[in-house]
Amino acid sequence: MLQVKNITFSYNKTPVLKDISFSVKPGEHLSIIGESGSGKSTLLKVLYGEYDTEKGNIFWKDEEILGPKHNLVIGYDFMKYVAQEFDLMPYISVEENIGKFLSRFYPEEKQKRVAELIEVVELTNVAKTKVKLLSGGQKQRVALARALAKQPEIILLDEPFSHIDNFKKQSLRRSVFKYLKENNIACIVATHDKEDVLGHADKMIVLNNHNIAVNDSPENLYLNPKTPLIASFFGEFNVIQDEIIYAHQLRVVEQSDLKATVKQSYFKGSYYLVEADLEDQTLLLESLKILPLGTSLCLKISK
Repeated sequence: MLQVKNITFSYNKTPVLKDISFSVKPGEHLSIIGESGSGKSTLLKVLYGEYDTEKGNIFWKDEEILGPKHNLVIGYDFMKYVAQEFDLMPYISVEENIGKFLSRFYPEEKQKRVAELIEVVELTNVAKTKVKLLSGGQKQRVALARALAKQPEIILLDEPFSHIDNFKKQSLRRSVFKYLKENNIACIVATHDKEDVLGHADKMIVLNNHNIAVNDSPENLYLNPKTPLIASFFGEFNVIQDEIIYAHQLRVVEQSDLKATVKQSYFKGSYYLVEADLEDQTLLLESLKILPLGTSLCLKISK
């Protein structure tokens, strides 16, 4: 497994990560979330050996992962890293990019592997197209497939679907994460998108103030958010009498001591997100129908 033990890292004496510890088993999916600047991308680079730690150790099984002070060439054969910037070869095709580092001694096996990965990242229709002609989202998918080509034991993904448009994102996400599970490839995903986490991640780490604020399953963190930061990752929420209440947990009833007035409604597809005034506080709730402005509501918390 991957074992991260008390690692600390700073940029030019500015602390980024402090005493970070966690583990990831083979085939396990770990999501890392946190606000912009919390250190998500930096943590992935440290795990990959791109940076040297000030203290602490990182091991994959029995092998220690070390930074550039110890390695002339960054990276390890068992680990792949897909950054937000894709280092692809623009003047050769999608399939040539994916198969570039596969052995030419087994052409049939190479061809089969490339075809399989092209299908996983849903690029069959542009397999023979030069990469320079692709969109940003298509290039991101090529980078994903190329990272998987040599069958790593663990893969690090930094915002892996950030360039993918909504028409493809959901099916692609399912396809990629299903492939990783089926092939027992551990993955660590730095993300700001709850859809990368819910339904896919086994564990979730929340980075805050250079530390791991919490490390738990997405289910537990969603159902019992301890802080507004955690709740905000999953959706709209309120703080009522020091308790975190999601918008969908407020419902309209005939009688209640919790009274509010409708200020605005936003169409969200299957529901309306309603802003309502409660004395000096704005509440957010969900409604199946639009509520006219100025409507007085009696609300009940329903968990």
